[in-house]
Amino acid sequence: MEKRILGNSGLEVSALGLGCMGLSFAYGPAIDNATGIALIRGAFERGVTFFDTAQAYGQGANEELVGEAVAPFRDQIVIATKFGFTDGLVAKGLDSRPENIRAVTEASLKHLKTDHIDLLYQHRVDPNVPMEDVAGAVKELIQAGKVKHFGMSEAGVRSIRAAHAVQPVAALQSEYSLFWREPEKEILPLLEELGIGFVPFSPLGKGFLTGKIDNTTKFGEGDFRATLPRFEAENRKANMDLVDRLGELAKKHGVTNAQIALAWLLAQKPWIVPIPGTTKLHRLEENLGGASVVLAAADLNEIDAALSHIELVGERYPAAIRDRQGR
Repeated sequence: MEKRILGNSGLEVSALGLGCMGLSFAYGPAIDNATGIALIRGAFERGVTFFDTAQAYGQGANEELVGEAVAPFRDQIVIATKFGFTDGLVAKGLDSRPENIRAVTEASLKHLKTDHIDLLYQHRVDPNVPMEDVAGAVKELIQAGKVKHFGMSEAGVRSIRAAHAVQPVAALQSEYSLFWREPEKEILPLLEELGIGFVPFSPLGKGFLTGKIDNTTKFGEGDFRATLPRFEAENRKANMDLVDRLGELAKKHGVTNAQIALAWLLAQKPWIVPIPGTTKLHRLEENLGGASVVLAAADLNEIDAALSHIELVGERYPAAIRDRQGR
């Protein structure tokens, strides 16, 4: 698979990474360890060298799964993990105090069975902790050799600039896809200016862009999409125009919805590395096929023209946990 470098950091990864969250968290019951390990190792065998996890994905359970899976080839891959929630529980709120960053990092190193974390993200901006303190704590961990690169997730312009001034930010991870194009307004220009790589999560719109979800879909127990306004039945029905049009474009190119959606992301900037997640090997293979789809400028213009008139409905998150984008 093609390799890409995240901004000016020198951190080289596969053009598509693997988001491992769904193996343990958020999309229903965790899959069994053997299946998860087989999927992660299957991804590596197919050229994936970038694996994304977090303390909050099952309070370390996902990190332990990733650590066990990649142990045979640890020195050939890049592991990204995240700190930032109290006790690793999203429901308990944010905690990016330097002492917590240090404690979580030590725990993550043990969970991952490694002596260093390649890319350590702040999971969400903590309004109660100065960004200079957060970046300073990570800088100390980098100086100690426990962390190689600093990243941020869902941060806004002010936070990114403040952090970058203390410790260069290698990558920003935020939601970006044909289903959510908000980063194009301020974030992508900023990242280009500062030389920061971009790692889009939910590059397939949490599955919606694949065409496998419609207004009749019932989400299983523990699937967080059931709580998202954009995934309410009426909103899904209203947003099907986007999926239908994407399907027409995919058919024209002889690929699947998922593949053209990923190819579109890869074509936006050479320093963009999406991290689609899945629990199924055949879906993994389908997603990785998106890295081989080449879209010319005319194709990209056609996609933009075809989708520009479609207005998507429904908020990304409920009001109680509205994202902090823009700070």
